[in-house]
Amino acid sequence: MSDLFRDLPLSGRVPRDESQVTGDWRGQLADVVHSAAGILGSLPGGDRDRHARSFLVSAGLARESAADSLTGLSEAVGDGRRRRVRDLSRAVGALLALARDTGSTVSLAPLTSGAVALYRATSAPLAIRAVVGGHTLRSLDDGWEFGHGPVLADTSLRMVAFLCGVSEEPPRRVAPRR
Repeated sequence: MSDLFRDLPLSGRVPRDESQVTGDWRGQLADVVHSAAGILGSLPGGDRDRHARSFLVSAGLARESAADSLTGLSEAVGDGRRRRVRDLSRAVGALLALARDTGSTVSLAPLTSGAVALYRATSAPLAIRAVVGGHTLRSLDDGWEFGHGPVLADTSLRMVAFLCGVSEEPPRRVAPRR
């Protein structure tokens, strides 16, 4: 019975340093915008402008794009107001769509991919939530896992792309261990 209370708030669980815990995602959002700037920097002028505008609109950053470049916008976001995980989620979805549309590769920090996956697993359109509902989602490369039920596993990028609606390929079910 004592194990039941181990994970409850105010329980006797082992204390950890939680001084870095915050609801502010501006640093991660700035990193996503910086990654988009890197992709766009390798494109020819006309394509660059079209994809940049699409990224900014999809990421919900079009009104803030007064900066001279996405690199400037990245710095402004990093130094600016607090951002919510919803803002980060929109930008990650826009980055993954940009990478898909340009044939580029991207990477996400484990904290970013995990936070976006958790947020999208609860706020994605019903069709996506129906696929992942009642399952444990496990990243094969970033070390995060959440949920209850049979395990669906994939790389973080593929899972987040599905949860953001950028890909139609859901994570794969893992056979239970014997």
